Amino acid sequence: MTISFNPEQALWVEKYRPATIGECILPERVKKEFRGFVESGDFPSMILAGSAGIGKTTVARALCQEMGMDHILINASNERGIDVLRTQISQFASTVSFSDNPVKVIIMDEFDQATPLLQTAMRAAIEEFTNARFILTCNFPNKIIDPIHSRCPSISLTVTKEEKVEMLTEFGKRVYEILKNEGVAHSKPAVGKLIMRLFPDYRKILNTLQRMSKTGAKLDEEVCGLIDKDLDISKLVKLLTSKDFPAMRQWVAQNAQDDVNLLYRKVYDDLKDMLKPEYIPDAIIKIADYQYRGVTSPDPEINFVAFCIEMMGLEYK
Repeated sequence: MTISFNPEQALWVEKYRPATIGECILPERVKKEFRGFVESGDFPSMILAGSAGIGKTTVARALCQEMGMDHILINASNERGIDVLRTQISQFASTVSFSDNPVKVIIMDEFDQATPLLQTAMRAAIEEFTNARFILTCNFPNKIIDPIHSRCPSISLTVTKEEKVEMLTEFGKRVYEILKNEGVAHSKPAVGKLIMRLFPDYRKILNTLQRMSKTGAKLDEEVCGLIDKDLDISKLVKLLTSKDFPAMRQWVAQNAQDDVNLLYRKVYDDLKDMLKPEYIPDAIIKIADYQYRGVTSPDPEINFVAFCIEMMGLEYK
């Protein structure tokens, strides 16, 4: 499939954003459901759930674009007050559509971060604006109140273990086509390794490759392996053991620039060699807690430093 691209966009994630459902990287079971919406000419208000960067907003926009529906995109984590409903949503839903399709769509990103007041008010809005459809994207559907779930069926974009190989292959082909189009020299095995490591965060994969391509060097094992250099945490363990806060903070500042989740995973993998056995369960709970907080944290570095401070209180071997 030839991918669409907007030559005016500088960021690859925008330049090569899929314009139709057919171009979206989705499991076949999910894509089939969206094809049904396109064929029927309409769809219900819905919740799109899945991890960061998996394509929730992209799917929502592609669906609207392919069906010729006017749409507005609102970040619910930024517009957390009730005023967004009284102004942006009401004004947009009340105006006449200029497209051939009279249905208007309100896409609310990160709706799981919306305030309880806004979520409660949305119940009435979904029923009031019969000419509008709401697409609510979220990472954690359990943080959305039940009355919204009863009005909006949930569609998960999460890739199962059985679907992972197919999705990796399909996205890999897309990435190689983008690199070819951008004239970026690369080694397929090296790029493939990076894709497997960051999958299914499509956005992070493209952003990482674009950043690496700026060096002008071939994307080979050495360049793509830069992430691996951040995985040696032996010095960090020594700093935690000695409770050396200034040095620990400096280490984090130097090593938490790419993917902090890789550091959490490395700490998790090395727990049995780091801690006394009775402290391992507590450490696992801390890792899970801070990873969860990191999803909404504006600064992952600060969040990881806070995690390290808590880890200093444990007993090391």
